[in-house]
Amino acid sequence: MALLMNTGVHPRKTAAERLERGLPPRALGRFFRDQKGASALEFAMVATPLILLLLAVLQIGLVYFANFALEGALERGARLIRTGQAQTQKFDAGMFKKEVCKYLSAPLNCDGLKLDVSSYPSFAGAAKNLTSPLGPDGKLKSGFGFDPGGAEDVVVVRAFFPLDIGAVLPANISLSNMDGGGRLLIATAAFRNEPYK
Repeated sequence: MALLMNTGVHPRKTAAERLERGLPPRALGRFFRDQKGASALEFAMVATPLILLLLAVLQIGLVYFANFALEGALERGARLIRTGQAQTQKFDAGMFKKEVCKYLSAPLNCDGLKLDVSSYPSFAGAAKNLTSPLGPDGKLKSGFGFDPGGAEDVVVVRAFFPLDIGAVLPANISLSNMDGGGRLLIATAAFRNEPYK
């Protein structure tokens, strides 16, 4: 036993003794030297902005896709008026909406679609008389007309669809243009009817 005590081996200092002497505890030193998990920590710092960016791209893509789908459906429906098929077949607003709805694709549906069809003697008259589809309360108006005009009349066909876009983006970068946070999609076709008579 006396041999063990005289070997010059000193007992380990405790963490408290190391702090008293101004030396960092060994566990704290090991913590600062340890590189395990650095990649996970860096990814966690970058992941949140990356996920928000991806969600914003998806939201903007959804709005553009829906707007293109609305424009395509309106263009096909407006062709019925331009060629005189709607007039000769005595279309009313409901029948015309049904024809436009045939060409709608998701995320659009026929329930939210509103159509406004107006005829004018000239393009200048059409430009002067177009009004906003939103009322003073910021919501979509409900009373739209259906006047496809006659042969060689100028006709403006507008389609409106309130798209619910959610709240992925921050409030100061919002895509909403309606009261309540939705985005009003608008498609317009202006043309002169063919001399179909």
